[in-house]
Amino acid sequence: MRSIAGRLERIFRNAKADRILITNTTLKDSNFVYLTGLYGSAFESSILIADRKKATLITTVLEYDVAKKVCPKEVKVIAASARHRTMEVLAKQLRGKTVGINGAFLPYNLYKRIKKISKAKRLVDVSEAFSAARQIKDNEEIELMRKANRIALKAFAGIQKYLKAGVTEKGTAEAFDGLMKRYGADGPSFPTIVCFGANAAVPHHVPENTRLTKNSFVLIDAGALYHGYCSDVTRTFIFKPDKRSQKYRSMLDMYNTVKGAQALALKSIKPGVKCEDPHLLAMNFINGAFNGRYKDRFIHGLGHPIGLEVHDLGPSLRPGEKRKIKENMVVSDEPGIYINGFGGVRIEDDVLVTKNGGKFI
Repeated sequence: MRSIAGRLERIFRNAKADRILITNTTLKDSNFVYLTGLYGSAFESSILIADRKKATLITTVLEYDVAKKVCPKEVKVIAASARHRTMEVLAKQLRGKTVGINGAFLPYNLYKRIKKISKAKRLVDVSEAFSAARQIKDNEEIELMRKANRIALKAFAGIQKYLKAGVTEKGTAEAFDGLMKRYGADGPSFPTIVCFGANAAVPHHVPENTRLTKNSFVLIDAGALYHGYCSDVTRTFIFKPDKRSQKYRSMLDMYNTVKGAQALALKSIKPGVKCEDPHLLAMNFINGAFNGRYKDRFIHGLGHPIGLEVHDLGPSLRPGEKRKIKENMVVSDEPGIYINGFGGVRIEDDVLVTKNGGKFI
């Protein structure tokens, strides 16, 4: 059975608390998944209490067996068959303690109820401690993310057979999600983006009934969810190109410029580098291409952390972000060029930061 000793140690290193309390609502706190591995069932209102060495999970009778099977060895599982038993456990473990909570997730009304029931000395926000811990991926996380990434890449290879003149963006998104499920995904890590033609100029375009035509852009931004972990990949194609046309040459110039910017940025993603530096390299490369043809057409940050959430905790690769890149972070490398009325190109891969530099995961 796997261990979470390293994760607890990293959290408490930056948490000024005796205990940490994670409480799900009808939604699941991603930090709950981080410590329990329970990515599947709902676990509504389940409570996790952790100290530096171990944790106690209070859950329902219905989900007790699943929790016992999946939880790491440091997690003791209790089936709370009655509300008063939950209160007893909370009071016993938290009374007089400084208790860390995830202030970024916990609703205020639930915060007040916990404060009253637990008799804690005080409640403190430790969301930044979780952020610092989760930025650095352990070997288990890296392997799960590698599998999520491979699923997405297989789906990109498979979708080529589906792309025919007349198919819609909506239909293509549905087909792509089906491929990811077939290849082992638990689902998409976010709603799949499919853009045809001029719609590719909108980075977060919502797929509609636009039909695919020859000599036009196909931009797909998608990711697989695998055992709670995300991938995030973007590919841009030119569908049935007319290689004699000026439009095709313009599309190809855009594509090659973005590809060059991504490769340049990848070389600079290494431990100790400021998070803004890879973005600035890619931006300057794009702005200077073809005598400034694409100046100011790269309109978003170069990348973001990826993990239990597709935009995970930690610093992004964007202008003004002075924090440093660290070993075993996983971030996206996704430069783009967007021209309204014509289309856009984005190429995105997930990058693992190793001691020797960034590598596509």
